[in-house]
Parts: sequence; structure tokens; C-alpha cells
Amino acid sequence: MRAGVSLYSLSDASRILRVSPSRLRAWSRTELVSARAAQAQSFAFEDLVRLRAIAGLVARGVSVRRIRTTLARLQERMPELREPVAALRMWGDNARRVVARDGDALVEADGQLLLDFDAQHVAPEVAAITPAGEEPRPLTAFEWFERGCMLDAQAGKSAEALTAYRHALDLSPDFADAWCNLGTVHFQRSERAEAKRCYEGALAADADHLEANFNLANLLDDEGRRETALHHYKAAVRVDASFPDARLNLALLYDRLGLRRLGREQWRAYLQLVPTGSWADLARERVGEVDG
Repeated sequence: MRAGVSLYSLSDASRILRVSPSRLRAWSRTELVSARAAQAQSFAFEDLVRLRAIAGLVARGVSVRRIRTTLARLQERMPELREPVAALRMWGDNARRVVARDGDALVEADGQLLLDFDAQHVAPEVAAITPAGEEPRPLTAFEWFERGCMLDAQAGKSAEALTAYRHALDLSPDFADAWCNLGTVHFQRSERAEAKRCYEGALAADADHLEANFNLANLLDDEGRRETALHHYKAAVRVDASFPDARLNLALLYDRLGLRRLGREQWRAYLQLVPTGSWADLARERVGEVDG
């Protein structure tokens, strides 16, 4: 977090946690962070702590639905428990049992206190699960989206990720994050026309979708459709002024269009966000050229 700033933007949180903005946005809508964060898409430090814990759970294959179910039970039975997300631990290798650390004690989701000698069975990594006996049910659009996120992070799983995102969209046609992620998988498969259609689908559902504007701008810029690309880069910057990649690409595009003074504004903004590195060196050169 930069000096004097009390909140992290969506792109800041994404870089810190190494979780895609679309996934963070989806998690924030499931009431796993503060209501303010969910509404404003800006995150306090305590939100980042929770989100980091959630990312750790998900990385071990735990679904967000399971995390939410476990938390709901803990909060109902142990309302005094502080930061319940960070308190969750997986019981050994049993993915159907969860405990929560409350000070020096270990407590199951039903409130039962565990004996001290049982503590050796608690995995050191943070994880969470739902109690055994939960009845299977059809996945929701959000759960298909989460499955797609898990799959498209794995090599060789792009076809399965496409299927998961399409299931999400079958259930929720206006799911902008699913449209955007579907487009990115198509782009990674060099299916540019499909990628563009998906990014446009995301923007039809949410005209202020950060990644859809940015990704579509990149595609259009590559095709030489600079004026339309400019529109979408500017939209991305408007949505998140602290997104350095959007500032950088907008600066480069302004320069190619011969709009050097407008480019200078973006180079300066980029330098405030990323003061070191090869692009920062170029930014200083470009700012100096215009000022001179």
C-alpha cells in the first residue's frame, strides 16, 4: 500500500495476493469480505488477510462453497471467534473434517473441544472443509466459475476450463467475470475471434469491467483498430486508476497516435505506480522529451 493510502484497489489486491481480479471480485460478492469491499471493490488490510487465507484454502482444492458453509456454522456456534477464516485448519488428510484454532484450543465446527493430544493431526497449512454427510447438489454458476478458475490455472486443462465457464454462463448469462475468463482461455488458445466475442459479452453485462476493457483493447490494438482500443484503455483507467498495465498501454498508444502530451500524462501516472524497471526508464525518457 502506498503512503497515505488506507485502501487497496482491486488491481493492487490482485498483485499482492497473486489472484486474478475477476476471482477476487467474485469472492468479494460472496460476503467473504466486508460489505464495503464488496460494494466499492476496494480492500482494507483486514480484507487482504481474509482473502489471503481464502486463496490458501482454494489452492488446496477447497471450494468457496465449502469455505462459506464452514464459516456460517462456526459463526453461528462460535460468534466470539475472531477472524474465523484465518482460524480454519484441515484435520490431517481428511478433506471432510475441519477444526478452528481459538487461542490455544482446537474446536470443531459443531463446537466440540478437541483434546490436546489430537493437535498433531492438524495440517499446518490453512485449509477448510465441510462436515461429512453433506448431500451433493448441482453446482451454481459461481461454483462452475470457481471450477473454471482452478482448471485454467493448470497446464493442459483449457478445454475443461472452457466447459466450466460455459456452464456458468448457461446458468447466469450476465456473469461478466465468466465471460471475461472464457475470453482469456480462448485467447491463450489463439482463438482470437472467440476471445473478442467473449470480452464483448463481458462488457455487455458490465460496461465497467476492468479486465474485459483492458483485454479487448489489447486485441483491438494488435489489429490496428487504435481508436476503438483507445476507448477501452481509457475505460480501464477510469475504472481503476492504479492499474499500471492500462496506464502503460494507454501511454504507448497515445505516442503511436502522435498525441505525445496526452501520453506524457499516462507516463507520469505510470511512474507513480511503478517507479523502477525498464518501462519506468522509458517513461522518464518520454516525459523528458515532451517537457524539453
